[in-house]
Amino acid sequence: MMTPQEEQEKLLEEALNIVKTQSFQMKRCLDKSKLMDGLKHASNMLSELRTSLLSPKSYYELYMGISDELRHLETYLLDEFSKGRKVTDLYELVQYAGNIIPRLYLLITVGVVYIKSNELSRKDILKDLVEMCRGVQHPLRGLFLRNYLLQCTKNVLPDVEEDAEGGEMSVMSHAAPRAIAGLNKMVNSSDVDAGTVRDSIDFIQLNFAEMNKLWVRMQHQGHSRDREKREQERRELRILVGTNLVRLSQLECVDIEKYKKLVLPGVLEQVVSCKDAIAQEYLMECVIQVFPDEYHLQTLNSFLQACADLHPDVNVKNVIIALIDRLAQFSHKGDVARTIPTEIQLFDIFSQQISLIIQNRPDMPPEDIVSLQVALINLALKCYPTKLDYVDKVLETTEEIFHRLNLDHLNASGAVSRELMRLMKIPVDNYNNVLELLKLEHYGPLMEYFDYQARKSMSIHLILNALENETSIPSPEQVEGILSLVGPLIQDQTDQPEKEDEEDFVEEQGYMGRFIQLLSGATTDQQYLILNTARKHFGNGGNRRIRHTLPAIVFAAYRLALKYYEFREEDEKWEKKCQKIFQFCHQTIGALIKAELAELPLRLFLQGALVISQMEFENHETVAYEFMSQAFTLYEDEISDSKAQLAAITLIISTFEKISCFGEESHEPLRTQCALAASKLLKKPDQCRGVTTCSHMFWSGKSRDGGGKEMRDGKRVMECLKKAGRIANQCMDKSVQVQLYVEILNSHIYFYEKGCSEIQITTLNELIAKIQEDIPNLESNDESDQINKHFANTIAHLKLAKQQSSPNYSYAGLDV
Repeated sequence: MMTPQEEQEKLLEEALNIVKTQSFQMKRCLDKSKLMDGLKHASNMLSELRTSLLSPKSYYELYMGISDELRHLETYLLDEFSKGRKVTDLYELVQYAGNIIPRLYLLITVGVVYIKSNELSRKDILKDLVEMCRGVQHPLRGLFLRNYLLQCTKNVLPDVEEDAEGGEMSVMSHAAPRAIAGLNKMVNSSDVDAGTVRDSIDFIQLNFAEMNKLWVRMQHQGHSRDREKREQERRELRILVGTNLVRLSQLECVDIEKYKKLVLPGVLEQVVSCKDAIAQEYLMECVIQVFPDEYHLQTLNSFLQACADLHPDVNVKNVIIALIDRLAQFSHKGDVARTIPTEIQLFDIFSQQISLIIQNRPDMPPEDIVSLQVALINLALKCYPTKLDYVDKVLETTEEIFHRLNLDHLNASGAVSRELMRLMKIPVDNYNNVLELLKLEHYGPLMEYFDYQARKSMSIHLILNALENETSIPSPEQVEGILSLVGPLIQDQTDQPEKEDEEDFVEEQGYMGRFIQLLSGATTDQQYLILNTARKHFGNGGNRRIRHTLPAIVFAAYRLALKYYEFREEDEKWEKKCQKIFQFCHQTIGALIKAELAELPLRLFLQGALVISQMEFENHETVAYEFMSQAFTLYEDEISDSKAQLAAITLIISTFEKISCFGEESHEPLRTQCALAASKLLKKPDQCRGVTTCSHMFWSGKSRDGGGKEMRDGKRVMECLKKAGRIANQCMDKSVQVQLYVEILNSHIYFYEKGCSEIQITTLNELIAKIQEDIPNLESNDESDQINKHFANTIAHLKLAKQQSSPNYSYAGLDV
């Protein structure tokens, strides 16, 4: 048993074979000038279109095959008539064909030839043909018959203006040049009415109305279980009906006035009256696409009122969005920005009509309502880019609708939330300036209708937009506004989940840290207020967040202090302001300590001490000492891991070495404390390295009493290096011991070359000999390879230095 598809293929093949045979016979008869026999075969061929067995798709293929063959007949008749052959009787004769389908196809073919040969009024023939097609009421056969009529008459429709005074009319037709010449002859003839564009409009609209009725009638044929199949078949045939509208749009004499008074009212009346959802939605969208934008602008109200009268099952959202998008694109077509005529209040018209449609359709899904607002906000931004009140009006309307529908905490994955997200992102992406959003009164309140995930997603979008466009935030009020909008990124929310992805969280907080760099006041005082506002918001972020955000605020405050110092001549209160800034920083770092962080606040205190040392304001030494002592306190109380301790004390010593604002009274206890802390490290290798690092503090450290010059205390340097050697000697692990000796040797070489007289060549020789003695005893592994390499590089340096004499030092007597 054959499948339905195989059955269709077989039926179509049989029909096409008959068409092929009959068309061959027709052409053969025509070649022998046997016109009547040729018409008989043409009629037999056309009889295949009487079938009810083919699906619309198969029927279309059959129709295309036959219409191609009919063109041969039309060409033959035109050629015969151009030779002067009388065909008056032929038009009458074909009306006696045995069946209505072949008869009407032949009538249309001969009728069009008549029009082109100018033997009769085309106005009357067109009217005659379109009326006679009523004889076929089978939906499928009728649709294709009328489509054939439309295709054949494409180039012969009258396209001339109506002349009330009876003067000459010029033809604006799409016909061939010969036909145009003939038509002009008819138009200017006193006894023949060739018709005007009004007749073409009537002709197409009548054909359109009848085709639409046939198309709609297809829905109500057959069993109800085949409803979906029929709907699909109808959608496949919709272009046949839409072609009528295309033909109307191609009439050059149809200007805005004719469109407004004749074309659109007739089309809308037919669309609304058919009461079929599929037909209405397609035809309304077809009207939007085929007619010019200027025509739509002049007929907005009538079109939108018709939208309100459409069948409840019509997705009117798609129709209105298509029109809005079309008009929005019109204002930005090509590179030229076109202005909407001032007398047409485009936004107001759409806003009112959309409100009316929503009101008349209480069952409209909320996501469709928001989609309409999305289209409306696009229109406002494209056609009226400077009118923020239009955008805010859309947001206000959306908020009112949500309030009325009791919508709240919209699920991020829901359709309504997705549409609202689109709506909210449009102003962000259009303005590319988050400050513009603060001018929209209803933007913030509308954000509250999202659930946590959607609010967070929207907040990230805002922040990324600001970062990409490097939008500076120049006032405390604007900082307050933006940070209030992006609350989910700043502090915990009541509806947030208990667990969040850690990587995502760190990335989001990284965005906020970068965002802080955009907070830039016009003046230094303004910047201080901005940082205070930001600190107030970010300080409420909880222990997880503040480690990512507060350091950025502290660094911004340090930069501000340096700026106050730079412009100290212009502000007599700069010293007090600097003190205030460092108090602010101290408190902010204190918040990080309370969050049980240690290394981060330690680094921030040390950075603060470095910044203070560059500025000479009242009590700056005391403030710097406080920052250093706080760093020491954190080191002693909070850092317990041995590696972290070594890293921390190295950082403290390095920072202290760079600071020159301390008097001896402050400098001495701090350097003593550094040396003591280094010598008390838990592990011997750490102690050794810590004490070695301290040697630099006694050499290149600076104090105020020394005039900011390096201490160059060779004695203390030598003490540190000797102590480091003793500690290294206590290490049990031989490879670690040798590694430490190599490092101590490098420190000796560094200070020797810097001019430390306490370091002698004999000391270097002793160290080299000690290392050379121990290295061969090391086990062969990666670690010992690294030690050998380090030592070899050191010896290579000494050899080169010995060869190249220097005025500052001499390696004479060095045993290498």
